[in-house]
Amino acid sequence: MTTQPSKSLETFPNPAPERDFHIHMQIPEFTCLCPKTGQPDFATLYLDYIPDQTCVELKSLKLYMWSFRDEGCFHEAVTNRILDDLVQATAPRYMRLTAKFYVRGGIFTNVVADYRKEGWNPAPRVDLSVFDTNSNTRG
Repeated sequence: MTTQPSKSLETFPNPAPERDFHIHMQIPEFTCLCPKTGQPDFATLYLDYIPDQTCVELKSLKLYMWSFRDEGCFHEAVTNRILDDLVQATAPRYMRLTAKFYVRGGIFTNVVADYRKEGWNPAPRVDLSVFDTNSNTRG
Protein backbone atom coordinates (compact mmCIF):
# COMPACT_ATOMS: atom_id res chain seq x y z
CA MET A 1 0.00 0.00 0.00
CA THR A 2 1.25 3.48 -0.84
CA THR A 3 1.84 6.22 1.71
CA GLN A 4 0.60 8.96 -0.61
CA PRO A 5 -2.85 10.58 -0.34
CA SER A 6 -5.46 8.48 -2.12
CA LYS A 7 -9.20 8.45 -2.81
CA SER A 8 -9.16 4.65 -2.61
CA LEU A 9 -10.82 3.08 0.44
CA GLU A 10 -9.94 -0.51 1.25
CA THR A 11 -12.09 -2.86 3.30
CA PHE A 12 -11.78 -6.18 5.09
CA PRO A 13 -14.40 -8.78 6.03
CA ASN A 14 -16.47 -8.03 9.12
CA PRO A 15 -15.24 -10.48 11.79
CA ALA A 16 -18.75 -10.74 13.34
CA PRO A 17 -21.37 -10.12 10.62
CA GLU A 18 -24.05 -11.90 12.65
CA ARG A 19 -23.96 -9.12 15.27
CA ASP A 20 -24.64 -5.40 15.28
CA PHE A 21 -21.63 -3.72 16.84
CA HIS A 22 -20.62 -0.09 16.88
CA ILE A 23 -17.30 1.15 15.53
CA HIS A 24 -16.31 4.66 16.63
CA MET A 25 -13.38 6.54 15.13
CA GLN A 26 -12.06 9.99 15.95
CA ILE A 27 -10.08 11.68 13.18
CA PRO A 28 -8.55 14.83 14.73
CA GLU A 29 -6.31 15.99 11.90
CA PHE A 30 -8.66 16.51 8.95
CA THR A 31 -7.77 19.45 6.73
CA CYS A 32 -9.08 20.91 3.51
CA LEU A 33 -9.03 24.38 1.97
CA CYS A 34 -11.65 27.10 2.05
CA PRO A 35 -12.97 27.28 -1.53
CA LYS A 36 -13.33 31.08 -1.25
CA THR A 37 -10.00 32.11 0.31
CA GLY A 38 -7.75 29.09 -0.13
CA GLN A 39 -6.94 29.18 3.59
CA PRO A 40 -6.78 25.88 5.46
CA ASP A 41 -9.80 24.57 7.33
CA PHE A 42 -9.23 22.14 10.19
CA ALA A 43 -11.73 19.68 11.66
CA THR A 44 -12.11 16.72 13.91
CA LEU A 45 -14.24 14.05 12.26
CA TYR A 46 -16.17 11.43 14.21
CA LEU A 47 -17.10 8.31 12.28
CA ASP A 48 -19.63 5.96 13.84
CA TYR A 49 -20.91 2.91 12.04
CA ILE A 50 -22.42 -0.52 12.31
CA PRO A 51 -20.80 -2.66 9.64
CA ASP A 52 -22.61 -5.23 7.53
CA GLN A 53 -20.22 -7.47 5.57
CA THR A 54 -17.12 -5.22 5.50
CA CYS A 55 -15.19 -2.74 7.64
CA VAL A 56 -13.01 0.12 6.45
CA GLU A 57 -9.26 -0.48 6.67
CA LEU A 58 -7.61 2.22 8.80
CA LYS A 59 -4.50 3.03 6.76
CA SER A 60 -6.55 3.51 3.61
CA LEU A 61 -8.95 5.72 5.62
CA LYS A 62 -6.01 7.83 6.81
CA LEU A 63 -4.69 8.26 3.26
CA TYR A 64 -8.21 9.02 2.01
CA MET A 65 -8.66 11.76 4.63
CA TRP A 66 -5.23 13.12 3.79
CA SER A 67 -6.30 13.47 0.13
CA PHE A 68 -8.52 16.46 0.97
CA ARG A 69 -5.76 18.70 2.35
CA ASP A 70 -5.21 20.53 -0.94
CA GLU A 71 -8.87 20.61 -2.09
CA GLY A 72 -11.20 23.54 -1.78
CA CYS A 73 -14.33 22.23 -0.07
CA PHE A 74 -17.35 23.71 1.63
CA HIS A 75 -17.85 22.03 5.02
CA GLU A 76 -21.29 20.70 4.13
CA ALA A 77 -20.16 19.30 0.78
CA VAL A 78 -17.02 17.55 2.04
CA THR A 79 -18.86 15.94 4.97
CA ASN A 80 -21.51 14.49 2.67
CA ARG A 81 -18.93 13.43 0.09
CA ILE A 82 -16.89 11.54 2.67
CA LEU A 83 -20.01 9.81 4.00
CA ASP A 84 -21.08 8.86 0.46
CA ASP A 85 -17.63 7.44 -0.34
CA LEU A 86 -17.51 5.44 2.90
CA VAL A 87 -21.02 4.07 2.37
CA GLN A 88 -20.14 3.08 -1.19
CA ALA A 89 -16.97 1.32 -0.04
CA THR A 90 -18.38 -0.51 3.00
CA ALA A 91 -22.18 -0.81 2.51
CA PRO A 92 -22.78 -0.53 6.29
CA ARG A 93 -25.99 -1.14 8.16
CA TYR A 94 -25.69 2.36 9.60
CA MET A 95 -23.13 5.15 9.38
CA ARG A 96 -22.89 8.67 10.78
CA LEU A 97 -20.17 11.22 10.08
CA THR A 98 -19.89 14.24 12.36
CA ALA A 99 -17.52 16.98 11.21
CA LYS A 100 -16.57 19.60 13.80
CA PHE A 101 -14.71 22.39 12.04
CA TYR A 102 -12.57 24.76 14.06
CA VAL A 103 -13.55 28.39 14.34
CA ARG A 104 -13.24 30.57 11.26
CA GLY A 105 -14.49 34.14 11.23
CA GLY A 106 -15.88 33.67 14.74
CA ILE A 107 -18.06 30.73 13.67
CA PHE A 108 -17.76 27.05 14.53
CA THR A 109 -19.41 24.73 12.02
CA ASN A 110 -20.64 21.23 12.86
CA VAL A 111 -22.05 19.07 10.08
CA VAL A 112 -23.73 15.72 10.78
CA ALA A 113 -24.68 13.34 7.96
CA ASP A 114 -25.97 9.81 8.30
CA TYR A 115 -27.00 6.77 6.30
CA ARG A 116 -29.26 3.84 7.20
CA LYS A 117 -29.43 0.67 5.09
CA GLU A 118 -32.95 0.10 3.81
CA GLY A 119 -34.75 -2.42 5.99
CA TRP A 120 -32.22 -2.31 8.84
CA ASN A 121 -33.63 -1.59 12.28
CA PRO A 122 -31.33 -1.21 15.28
CA ALA A 123 -31.72 -3.36 18.35
CA PRO A 124 -33.18 -1.52 21.37
CA ARG A 125 -30.56 0.62 23.09
CA VAL A 126 -29.16 -0.68 26.36
CA ASP A 127 -28.10 2.08 28.75
CA LEU A 128 -25.66 0.77 31.32
CA SER A 129 -24.86 4.22 32.72
CA VAL A 130 -27.81 4.10 35.14
CA PHE A 131 -25.82 1.84 37.45
CA ASP A 132 -23.31 3.19 39.92
CA THR A 133 -20.28 0.97 39.26
CA ASN A 134 -18.92 1.48 42.79
CA SER A 135 -21.98 0.28 44.70
CA ASN A 136 -23.88 -1.81 42.13
CA THR A 137 -27.01 0.25 42.81
CA ARG A 138 -29.01 2.49 40.57
CA GLY A 139 -27.60 6.02 40.46
